[in-house]
Amino acid sequence: MTSRKRKKLIQKICLYLFVLVVCVIILYPYFVMFTTAAKDRDEMYALNMTILPLEWKWSNFIEIWSAAPVFRYFLNSIIIAGGATLLAILCGIPAAYAMSRMQFKGKSIFLGLVIMSQMFAPVVLLVGIYKLMTTLKLVNSLLGLILLNAAFNQAFAIWLLRGTFLSISPEMEQAAKIDGCGRIGSLVRVLLPMAAPGVVTTLIFVFINSWNEYTMALTLMSTDTLKPITVGINVFYGFNMIQWQYLFATSLFATVPVIILFLCIEKHLAAGLTAGGVKG
Repeated sequence: MTSRKRKKLIQKICLYLFVLVVCVIILYPYFVMFTTAAKDRDEMYALNMTILPLEWKWSNFIEIWSAAPVFRYFLNSIIIAGGATLLAILCGIPAAYAMSRMQFKGKSIFLGLVIMSQMFAPVVLLVGIYKLMTTLKLVNSLLGLILLNAAFNQAFAIWLLRGTFLSISPEMEQAAKIDGCGRIGSLVRVLLPMAAPGVVTTLIFVFINSWNEYTMALTLMSTDTLKPITVGINVFYGFNMIQWQYLFATSLFATVPVIILFLCIEKHLAAGLTAGGVKG
């Protein structure tokens, strides 16, 4: 083996070792969650507690569904995250198209305001949000959380989709217009199919942000049957004891929808992340 091949082999081994270490660091918390979820309650508070359970109690993953309305929490989260994602995409596509293809006064100012809106976290505006939702009678309402999550993710959706549209050659749209398509027709029939990776990337990021949202849901939702999983999981926090095995079991189940969504559209994700990498 030549020195050059030996150097490449060493570099490849070091790269694989680095990836392995990173994967271990990332997955270790989930491993601890999994082993803790399979422990008995008495073992959770034992003085000589080990990482692996002394006796695997798989029934914990079944008991959570009867110990609390976990299924209802999951359903609420799916409705909120799915509705917010759909609304953000439906509003973001025409806005991003206008920002990438149309010229009008105040365009630069509008883009600056879009970026500036990302500076404000929901917790900073929480008092105003609560007053607004009270006025609109949307407190304790899934619709209220759908609108809020869509609003706070709208700027990100517009910015990412705008970069995706900018990466598509305007000649494609002009060719569609020559064939008889109007502006809306060329958008739906030509641009959107070509922008699918960017739309998918925006979809998954908005869905994850909406699925993981906690602060606004905690503030606005007091009815137990309307809480999303991020808030409803608090039911396992007792006054004197925390049911860690149920808490971690529910947390693991809470990651399943996001993992399934990611696996379904993973092939489009890398293309979508680089689709907006153009100078706008």
